[in-house]
Amino acid sequence: MKRVKIGLLPRVVIAIILGVACGAFFPEWAVRCFVTFNSIFGNFLSFLIPLIIVGLVTPAIADIGKGAGKLLLITALIAYGDTVFSGFLSYFTSTGIFPLLIDPSKAAQAVASSEGLEPFFTIAIPPLLDVMSALITAFVLGLGISFFESEHLKKCFDEFRDIVVKTIEVALIPVLPVYIFSIFINMSYSGQAWRIINVFIAIIGVIFVMHIFLLVFQYCVAGAISRRNPFRALYNMLPAYFTALGTSSSAATIPVTLAQAKKNGVSEGIAGFVVPLCATIHLSGSAMKITACAVALLLMQGGPIDFGLFSGFILMLGVMMVAAPGVPGGAIMAALGVLQSILGFTAEQQAVMIALYITMDSFGTACNVTGDGAIALVVDRIYSGGKKDSKLP
Repeated sequence: MKRVKIGLLPRVVIAIILGVACGAFFPEWAVRCFVTFNSIFGNFLSFLIPLIIVGLVTPAIADIGKGAGKLLLITALIAYGDTVFSGFLSYFTSTGIFPLLIDPSKAAQAVASSEGLEPFFTIAIPPLLDVMSALITAFVLGLGISFFESEHLKKCFDEFRDIVVKTIEVALIPVLPVYIFSIFINMSYSGQAWRIINVFIAIIGVIFVMHIFLLVFQYCVAGAISRRNPFRALYNMLPAYFTALGTSSSAATIPVTLAQAKKNGVSEGIAGFVVPLCATIHLSGSAMKITACAVALLLMQGGPIDFGLFSGFILMLGVMMVAAPGVPGGAIMAALGVLQSILGFTAEQQAVMIALYITMDSFGTACNVTGDGAIALVVDRIYSGGKKDSKLP
């Protein structure tokens, strides 16, 4: 019989449901077993975060510095700017709406409650670098490799990136449902899980509306620059949106996104370069989700959500989104470093963040790839003046 493969999103949803249900009747010793697992896996995750940053950001910066010149620079700057814009849009919307949906006096202990039971034992796995040191190291090495055109060092970091991505695919992503189950069984055992879930539902609704607004805004701007009807252009990209919604993969949607971008009048040469590139570096929908979820979790614990703090977070998040690996959940794994270093997220908050992010993963991916079509329109106009027969240099 053919083996049925269950995707990451269904596994996470199942983990949350089972965690809430099992926490209601599991004995304390059983819950502590999962708390012990969480402690060990959380330390392992903390160890990997600096390696993820160095392994992903260094080659990403080196690639941008050495790439196809003007066209690559224009595309990367637009993708980064759009990602940062979506982060700030999410921040201002979330800080305006979420305080009306979240009562800090009732929710402050919900996320922290997972610390109620102590693990039987723990294994210390100290990271080789702290997160900020890893970020600075990645910038220095990436810029240095680009400036000196160091092919051997570039190859080494490309191979290191492959190791990091494989580690995420094999050692992190498959274990996430168990990690999330462990968090929710602990919350359910302490009676706090339903508060988290109620907040989840409210947050997901707001983020979905923000995604729609972002896509309309992107195509209005792209339409004004490219002198095309923005709503017709957005309508033409719907096949890419629904393909991404079903596959939860930007890479798998590239053929559809490419075909629809050409249908919008983007020249073949520009579309063939911009669409595959943006499938890797343009994650405006993901940045929007991560920012909104971060605001919500900090509100639940009475944490700081001031503009100065989140400005630095969003600017760094944009860099991490450019470097995020193209695997399910890759964006949130890449963002854990700045969540920890800038916003001070604990391992428990990171686990809840991962669960909340993955439950909306397909919508974020659909937003990302549909936005790629808007960037293709803008780059086509800037680089080729909108001529359909333009070719890459």
